[in-house]
Amino acid sequence: MNGLQEMILIGEIVLQSKIAQRAAGRLRATHENFDHVETWCSIQSILVSVGNVSKILWPIEKYKGRGVELRKILKVEKDNPLSNRKFRNHFEHYDERVDEYFSYNSQGLYIDLAMNPSLTSGIFGDLPLNTHRGYNSFNNTLVFRDEMLDLNEILVALDDLLTNCKPYSLSTYYKK
Repeated sequence: MNGLQEMILIGEIVLQSKIAQRAAGRLRATHENFDHVETWCSIQSILVSVGNVSKILWPIEKYKGRGVELRKILKVEKDNPLSNRKFRNHFEHYDERVDEYFSYNSQGLYIDLAMNPSLTSGIFGDLPLNTHRGYNSFNNTLVFRDEMLDLNEILVALDDLLTNCKPYSLSTYYKK
């Protein structure tokens, strides 16, 4: 990877990180003035931006070396939460998740886009059954069926990465 390519890719990481940060700010604003569409728009923006960063740092096999090199330069650990694109995939391939669900379940109950689903949880904090996508504004977590994603953890990892990008990218990306 040459210096220009490195600078371009790190610049893209910075841009995608800034997009996710702005979306997180919009998401926090929906807590006070509830806007259902803006809530899910912001969540989707965060997931897509984080997914784009993940693809740069953990690319397909053909570009694996580039990913290794960038992770080393930017001091990104193997267990970094940005490496997991599962939730982004749940949202991006939602149609497939619906098809899969109904191929195994013929029941008519389908709860989607639930707000604060853990508040309606069962005993001992179990996730409610049949919640397909949910957002808990109290602890900033996402639910997809029986899985949970802590957006705070993702956003902290993104902030750490952004800090590590500063010495390697164009300073114009850091202006607000």
